[in-house]
Amino acid sequence: MKKIIHRATERGHAHHGWLDAHHSFSFANWYDPSKIHFGMLRVLNDDIIEGGEGFGMHPHSDMEIITIILEGALQHKDNMGNGSVIKPGDVQVMSAGTGVMHSEFNPLPAEKTNLFQLWIFPKENGIKPGYDQKTFSVEERKNKIQTVASGFRSGDELYIHQEAAISLTNLSKGTSLSYPFMKEGNGAYVMVIKGAVETSGEKLSRRDAIGISETERFDMTASEDSELLIVEVPMR
Repeated sequence: MKKIIHRATERGHAHHGWLDAHHSFSFANWYDPSKIHFGMLRVLNDDIIEGGEGFGMHPHSDMEIITIILEGALQHKDNMGNGSVIKPGDVQVMSAGTGVMHSEFNPLPAEKTNLFQLWIFPKENGIKPGYDQKTFSVEERKNKIQTVASGFRSGDELYIHQEAAISLTNLSKGTSLSYPFMKEGNGAYVMVIKGAVETSGEKLSRRDAIGISETERFDMTASEDSELLIVEVPMR
């Protein structure tokens, strides 16, 4: 087994007044040559957006963009004609492909929105852009793996154009869970959303992360009630 540890305090940080952002990998004006990506996972941003603020129309291409709402809400509009508000429990996937323009705003004037946004390299460039979203039951991730997006079409998760999988789990204190990789050679980037867990001989707390590869599975044990994000991606 190969592993890397990324502590919460080691993440990049940018505060723009309306946006308080933490970056797990080099992004915008923050650059760390040791944290460019983990396999095909290029971006994992932990954003807090002030009420009524957000990102105006901006372009993306050749990237699978997954947004998970932790608190608050996010209003999405794009040049494909999609417009929606996503809330906790919702997951959004946008395949940028040949090019897409979109905006993202917090529609709640008096509340902050906290979200994770992930960028994953697609298995091929130049695909037709696409958009999808879905509400997932939080109860269905209690002490088990809930896959919310993948390229394996293994269940009712959202589809992404990569042999990758984004999963969530809420573990009760003292509960252990094993994660088996969906594809040989893939690795997993595991972030503790809240709580504390032990995995692969390491103790992780809120927003700490571990990258695990060169193994078929790994175990996780919750030291307290915890919520985890698991991002399985090809390493090459």
